Amino acid sequence: MICRNCKREIPDELHFTYCGYCGDRLIRERKKKSEIRVPKARKLRSGAWNIELRSEGQSITEPTEEACIAKAKAIRAGFIASEGKQKSITLADAVDKYIAERNNVLSPSTIKGYVTLRRNRFKTVMNKDICKINWQAAINAEAKTCSPKTLENAWGLVRPAIAACGIQPPNVTLAQVVSDELPWLDYIQIKAFLHAVRGEDCEIGALLALHSLRLSELLAITPDKISGSTIHVSGSKVFDVNGTLVEKRTNKNQTSRRDIEILIPRFAELVAAYTGDSDRPFVQMHPNTFRRHINDVCRSAGLPEVGVHGLRRSFASLAYHLGWSERRTMATGGWNNINTVHKIYIKLAVADENADIAKMREYYSDI
Repeated sequence: MICRNCKREIPDELHFTYCGYCGDRLIRERKKKSEIRVPKARKLRSGAWNIELRSEGQSITEPTEEACIAKAKAIRAGFIASEGKQKSITLADAVDKYIAERNNVLSPSTIKGYVTLRRNRFKTVMNKDICKINWQAAINAEAKTCSPKTLENAWGLVRPAIAACGIQPPNVTLAQVVSDELPWLDYIQIKAFLHAVRGEDCEIGALLALHSLRLSELLAITPDKISGSTIHVSGSKVFDVNGTLVEKRTNKNQTSRRDIEILIPRFAELVAAYTGDSDRPFVQMHPNTFRRHINDVCRSAGLPEVGVHGLRRSFASLAYHLGWSERRTMATGGWNNINTVHKIYIKLAVADENADIAKMREYYSDI
């Protein structure tokens, strides 16, 4: 530093309080903070590094931590101001844009679900800038108003909508989703159901469900999709955003388009006696009415009210009881994930469980 009195240079490393030449008190200038401070970089699951510059409305993602920090400092210092600030966009606009861009690609029922989530979830932050939302706080507040599964679905829409705007979605903690035990019929109950549903207006649709068809699939089954002893499953009917039942030319997944051998003789009888138009679906009633009629039959027979999808689960349970291979069960039911079959659809009948227990008890009986 330079002495203000005698103008002689005093080495900084000596740390003198008084000038060694003239004895005048030295006044040291505070060093100016030249370092540009940025938030700490965080490593993403992809291996890249990210820094959120909230005041600039920018999200920086780079392959290395050093590159990420350098770019963040350059933006904050204004050296690469040409990239500019991230334009302010509300959550409502982000979600609407995400849905609109996929309107002709995704299933009408998926779009309907998205629109419902957009209307009912995250209402308190829908009109806020997505860069200024405390997402964990929003998640915590939303968890008080809906089930964990609904919240998971809502975040499953919001998260990619944020990413589509070029902003790295934050890591949040969701409530654990606990799957409920869904009702189904065991191999004894299935026969009781078949007797109870005989002659009912929902019978032919119920038999299609017991052949493993989903509700959307059986709604699209017409007489011309049955040849000989084979049911040709192709296409489906789902509700669109307006609540109108529309036809899809594609199925849920690649394995959903399949041929199924007629397994229930009664179904073959009903098809042979059918006098309607060949291109007119067997099930004409509204899906909700159809589901209610099946539950009415179950209730009158003292059976669990399984609905349409419960009959599909019942098919898988029966296949398991009869010793069908998992591969054949998946092929017939149109499942492409064995874990789904294990977790949800293959149910071990109580009678089978009791038989297994009896076998093990017998094994230990002579000890």
